[in-house]
Amino acid sequence: MPHIVVEYTPNLGALPFDAMLAAVTRRLAASPEIWDEADLKARVLRVEVFRVGLADEGRGFIHVTLRILAGRSPQARKDLSQRVLAGMREHMPPLPIALTAHLSVEVVDMDRDSYSKVRLG
Repeated sequence: MPHIVVEYTPNLGALPFDAMLAAVTRRLAASPEIWDEADLKARVLRVEVFRVGLADEGRGFIHVTLRILAGRSPQARKDLSQRVLAGMREHMPPLPIALTAHLSVEVVDMDRDSYSKVRLG
């Protein structure tokens, strides 16, 4: 915990996801809600089949899901969401004129009672 999962559409072109993830994890590590920066685990998933509304082309998205253990206040959850959004935007290049994209962040609670983890090595 936390898990950062980025899903994106390939029509956005080559994006600097390594720099984006570095910015996101740096901003999250500075939050009082994150106790150990080594707990931040991030990955990027390319979505091959997608739709955005009714348009057949010219639209895409980047959606970030931040999975955290349940129990944070609404204010803490909003702060974490804003940190992720700012980190993603920090390295977001301009998109082609004919392309519109949505960048969204969702904070999802993981059940504390069922979550298990062990650190190896």
